[in-house]
Amino acid sequence: MTLGLGRTRSVALSGLDGTLVDVEAHIGQGLPCFTVGGLPDTACRQAPDRVRAAAANSGVPVPAHRVTVNLSPASVPKRGAGFDLAIAVAVLAAAGVLERDAVRDVVHLGELALDGRLRGVRGVLPAVLEAARRGARHVVVPLENVAEAQLVEAVAVHGAATLEEVVGWYRAVAEGAVLPVAPRAAPGHRPTTAGVDLADVVGQPEARAALELAATGGHHVLMTGPPGVGKTMLAERLVTLLPPLGRVEALEVHAVRSLVAPVGEVTALDRTPPFVAPHHSTSVAALAGGGSATVLPGSVSQAHHGVLFLDEAPEFRSSVLQVLRQPLESGEVVIARARQVVRYPARFLLVLASNPCPCGMSFGKGTECTCEPREVRGYLGRLSGPLLDRVDLHLHVPPVRRAAFAEEAGEASAVVAARVLAARGAQAERWTAGGWTVNGVVPGHVLRRAPYRLPGAVTLALDTALDAGRITLRGYDRVLRVAWSAADLAGRTVPTREDVATGLQLRRTEGVAA
Repeated sequence: MTLGLGRTRSVALSGLDGTLVDVEAHIGQGLPCFTVGGLPDTACRQAPDRVRAAAANSGVPVPAHRVTVNLSPASVPKRGAGFDLAIAVAVLAAAGVLERDAVRDVVHLGELALDGRLRGVRGVLPAVLEAARRGARHVVVPLENVAEAQLVEAVAVHGAATLEEVVGWYRAVAEGAVLPVAPRAAPGHRPTTAGVDLADVVGQPEARAALELAATGGHHVLMTGPPGVGKTMLAERLVTLLPPLGRVEALEVHAVRSLVAPVGEVTALDRTPPFVAPHHSTSVAALAGGGSATVLPGSVSQAHHGVLFLDEAPEFRSSVLQVLRQPLESGEVVIARARQVVRYPARFLLVLASNPCPCGMSFGKGTECTCEPREVRGYLGRLSGPLLDRVDLHLHVPPVRRAAFAEEAGEASAVVAARVLAARGAQAERWTAGGWTVNGVVPGHVLRRAPYRLPGAVTLALDTALDAGRITLRGYDRVLRVAWSAADLAGRTVPTREDVATGLQLRRTEGVAA
């Protein structure tokens, strides 16, 4: 063996942001020792034991010399066992087992079993995306991660089952062969909304119209009503009204999913917007993201470009609900730790559902509510004013009467989604220059200034509500956004007084603290 220096590449992730890592291995004279430097965590620091055993069982043992591995840049934390394969390849290149130039520019991701098998790891999609952005053109991954890595079109993906197989490839490359490209995985589909249709909802014409408006402009929704009136059904069917995700949006959604889903679950580019409904016992870290060792994305990021549904919203702890305020404004979650700041995307459509009181029975004649007035105030007060001020549409969902059974079924999701898609096309054309896609994210100052400022006669009721203190400036801007969405749905180029009145009316809800 010729001892010396070997190099290859891998990727270190911090959230969805990645850093292309140079994995350098040096084999020199000295007592047998195998060390890894460059801010490895516990799992990464244990790589020498796995690499030694895997290499020995693959017929290419690590030399009994002093082996030093550096993961550069050394200031970036390295987490997980996904560096095992890169460390093994760099060490074998340093030992002269592999052609050094052949492995230098190839990105290697994967965990090694002691018998030399390659095990899949999480986060392959964001890692390969970062590698592609940094100019890498070849990536070697375990077979379990091949389909996920192939979602990135700019790189050639090579799927391996064992370290021995990888060693055989590079020995063949030294003789003039090329790395074998993994066959393209068969397309798959994750049936998120299979069998769900807006036509399933009986009655509730006002709520259906409000959902259409929410899907059009990306407006957040609060639904208040007694148990069993269809709030959950409505929320679940909101996803069916949203347009399919574009390729860039779908890659962002799948990159988040790659960090939390079981290894091998991300196999195809599903264009369906995600629907996430955490239980009311969820923690702050589970909702916003976090963790003790690795900062993982929470429900708000898993719902990116989709719907986040909080059923029985007042039952969530106040501290949990308050973390929604930042992502609702900025579209991202920022999680600060002592040594790092992790950012995750969180541009979701929020749907809150609430009963009118703790027992849920205060909704009409023939019912008996057992709640004290102070209990009702305390229950509804859990939805704080600052949070509700960020919700555009406040709906009261009434009980369904038997007469609704005789009515014709409402419009199917496909019919409503076609109108939403047309309205979104108008918004995209209007806001492309500003970098926005829907009315719900347009800054308020843009809508209050020329050329989008509406005449005083159109905004008279809204201006009066602001002067009287019945609405905040944030609420003022959100009413304008809803008015523009109502106009887009109706095919108008400019909102009318009726559109503004619609937006103002949908911010008034009886019995909900504001």
